[in-house]
Amino acid sequence: MSAETPDYKDTLNLPRTDFPMRAGLPKREPAWLERWNEIGVYDRLREKEGRKPFTLHDGPPYANGHLHIGHALNKTLKDFVVRSHQMMGYDSRYVPGWDCHGLPIEWKIEEKYRKKGKNKDDVPVVDFRRECRAFADEWVDIQREEFKRIGVTGKWENPYLTMDYRAEAVIADEFMKFLMNGTLYQGSKPVMWSPMEQTALAEAEVEYHDKESFTIWVKFKVAEPADHKLAGAHVVIWTTTPWTMPSNKGVVYGKDIAYGLYEVTGTPEESWAQVGDRYILADNLAADVMKGARLDEEQYTRMADVPASDLEGIGLTHPLKGAEGSNGEWDDIRDFRAAEFVTATEGTGFVHCAPSHGMEEFEMYRDLGMLEQVITYNVLDDGGFRADLPFFGGKYILSRKGGEGDANKAVIDKLAEVGGLLARGKIKHSYPHSWRSKAPIIYRNTPQWFASVDRKLDDGMGEMGDSIRERALNSIDQLVKWWPQAGRNRLYSMIEARPDWVLSRQRAWGVPLTCFTKKGALPTDPEFLLKNNEVNARIVKAFEEKSADVWFEDGFKEEVLGGIVNPEDYDQVMDVLDVWFDSGSTHAFVLRDREDGTEDGIADVYLEGTDQHRGWFHSSLLQGCGTLGRAPYRNVVTCGFTLDDKGMKMSKSLGNIIAPAEVIKQYGADILRLWVAQADYTADQRIGPEILKGVADSYRRLRNTMRFMLGSLHDFTESDRVEPADMPELERWVLHRLAELDAQVRKGYAEFDYNAVWQAIFTFATSDLSAYYFDIRKDALYCDGNTLRRRSARTVLDILYHRLTTWLAPILVFTMEEVWLERHPEESASVHLRDFPDTPAAWLDEALAAKWATIRQVRRVVTGALEVQRTERVIGASLEAAPEVYVDADTAAILNTVEFEDVCITSAISVSSGAAPAGAFTMDDTAGVAVVFKHALGEKCQRSWKILPDVGQYNHPGVCKRCSDALDELLADA
Repeated sequence: MSAETPDYKDTLNLPRTDFPMRAGLPKREPAWLERWNEIGVYDRLREKEGRKPFTLHDGPPYANGHLHIGHALNKTLKDFVVRSHQMMGYDSRYVPGWDCHGLPIEWKIEEKYRKKGKNKDDVPVVDFRRECRAFADEWVDIQREEFKRIGVTGKWENPYLTMDYRAEAVIADEFMKFLMNGTLYQGSKPVMWSPMEQTALAEAEVEYHDKESFTIWVKFKVAEPADHKLAGAHVVIWTTTPWTMPSNKGVVYGKDIAYGLYEVTGTPEESWAQVGDRYILADNLAADVMKGARLDEEQYTRMADVPASDLEGIGLTHPLKGAEGSNGEWDDIRDFRAAEFVTATEGTGFVHCAPSHGMEEFEMYRDLGMLEQVITYNVLDDGGFRADLPFFGGKYILSRKGGEGDANKAVIDKLAEVGGLLARGKIKHSYPHSWRSKAPIIYRNTPQWFASVDRKLDDGMGEMGDSIRERALNSIDQLVKWWPQAGRNRLYSMIEARPDWVLSRQRAWGVPLTCFTKKGALPTDPEFLLKNNEVNARIVKAFEEKSADVWFEDGFKEEVLGGIVNPEDYDQVMDVLDVWFDSGSTHAFVLRDREDGTEDGIADVYLEGTDQHRGWFHSSLLQGCGTLGRAPYRNVVTCGFTLDDKGMKMSKSLGNIIAPAEVIKQYGADILRLWVAQADYTADQRIGPEILKGVADSYRRLRNTMRFMLGSLHDFTESDRVEPADMPELERWVLHRLAELDAQVRKGYAEFDYNAVWQAIFTFATSDLSAYYFDIRKDALYCDGNTLRRRSARTVLDILYHRLTTWLAPILVFTMEEVWLERHPEESASVHLRDFPDTPAAWLDEALAAKWATIRQVRRVVTGALEVQRTERVIGASLEAAPEVYVDADTAAILNTVEFEDVCITSAISVSSGAAPAGAFTMDDTAGVAVVFKHALGEKCQRSWKILPDVGQYNHPGVCKRCSDALDELLADA
């Protein structure tokens, strides 16, 4: 610039905004939360009339600790659902809730007692329950603030709690519907039992971990008939639960399994096998059994086939029969019969039966009418053997800390002592554990309360079937959409095979099983259970007024039964309900009973982790089918688990836990929310420091896009607006892309595909806008006067602003509020009070899009050619170039209809349909385009930096005509 040329920098229309590039989210987000609370955003949205309700029903987290990253993923996804549907025109409601009953809270109170030297059993149950209630209440308040800090919207001041008096009353009422419709029954069968927690467990409360177990091969002698050709031989069984041997009542075989008689001909010193012993084994397993007994192939021989017909009618003796001190406990002949469940895939081809500890054996003897002969009660609530059990009384299956007890070793040692063992070993296998205590569980026969899944229900709600199972299976396929579809398959197979629902728990903190049994009656007697609607109504009223605690107060039985039946004729059940029944019933007191519920008591969406196919999805389905006749939901959305950045499960021992609070402290909640949006939540997601850095980088790129728009729109008014029909083609192409994107965004949100929404918007913002449209139009935006081109560009920026800000508002709740308030600073304004703008279908222009796709492809080659020159330092900027472009005639005609030099950000450009000279730049993936580099001719405009022949020929020194005209406008307006 010469000394006479003015500095034109202040005459440019450069972006102006106070929107900071550095977000400062950790410090600034709390102020937006406070603002939303002050202006009542959630309640104001409920005031919008004429909208179709849309309800996501919250699966209740457990109120007993700070949030982990899985909570953050879950609640953020739910917030995406709620906010996006609201902005798509629904009345989108969200009532957060908490599960408040159950064992973990009991443990915390018991722990507190132990530290004070108190015994839980010495504390009145009502007092104990009150302490549990206070503990849960404290954690609800803590978790509520942690969820709100993530930016989750909802009815936070009035959530639902399963321990609320009204909730407890409804849960009891829902249970009593099972009582009245015949679903409820008391049965004694093997159930999954936690010795650590001393209660029955349901499938949903069990998880599988590897466990090392003892394995033993045990010999049962063929004793009857005495003259049988197999008499004196031994049937060998294999088990991984030696502690069940004292409860053995029989052995079963498979009719279609090939068995053989094997005789020991030689033996090493360390083997329990003796020369001359004869063993009956499945042929395909015999070698493995003998190997376990430390016998070489030369040390045994197969004597004969043993067809199934030879096994019929045989009686066996228990290996402890006649043992000194056994007091005749095992002297009865053991039952021996064929069973369908026997296989020859592992073990010996025979299965020992302890029907008190195995469901298949139990069901077999039940169907035979033999339960009275085979059921034992050797194992107590705490997993210890009854005190008077010979040899093993007082031994424990598990230690008090959940590890291996002394029962297995005692049984193995005694069997070895009496000569009943052939071999022993250890195996590592998948074994059921309590998901709360993490300790192994056992199968144990106890009297429990069950909900039948197959009994016919005469309740007038049989459209989906006559039983709970039928209704559940039909609901899964006919009434519910699954996201992803694999969720359907998982839950369907579980419901198809599940046993009856174990409802009872032998604990104190929960909703009681509100039923009474007739003294002296058997569970099979019609009058065993008291079924009286007036009694039920009294119970519900009492719970609603005073909580479920009243059930445990002295005199309550007399209060609710008095005047209806004689209280002395009935026993009061004191078990509490499975907490999954609590949470499975939430649809009744949240969706059905609240003003902000749903008209039909059905939720539009349930969304939880994949483990809830055996948890909340499952229990809600069973409970709904029992009381509503169908599933209580229309859509089920499933997310995976959260792992560290190496794909490992997070644990304190590994030191790889990423707490939501720490992410928010470092980056802000919007970065955490963006991580959720970027992840494919339907699979397991990974999170770690490097992943979060990548998320933050994406956020910065998007923030820069929004900042550019805000800066370019700083003084935009309605008088600047241009109708689409009057816009240049490039602007109309952007509108076309917006119309396409609008459909993608709405489809993605409607189908709960937030990764697709984010990727579509982010790719558009960074590729179509920042790297293309903004890059091209910066020149016009900065240097043009009040031209149609500049006004059109700013109109498009305004349209972009309103769509991107609202489209992204469900995901980046804080940032988009900040962006919105930059242009709408009114006291009560919020982007979260807006809907997605309607996008005119007329914006779609496929012919124009095809044309600009061609232009963009040619531009790529031009840009590539200029990059070579820049790398070789021939030029410093693309405006120093005036390349020659060689294309076919049709493409040339297209390029000549637009200002192609502006598109390529060069000072000039020439387009030719002739043959390209040798050495022209080409790209392999863009055939038919060649570029020859040429320097731009002329002088550099001191305002636009274009190199043009006419610079300096107009009213203002050192500028081109376009800039001179713009300067004239500025002087005229001054």
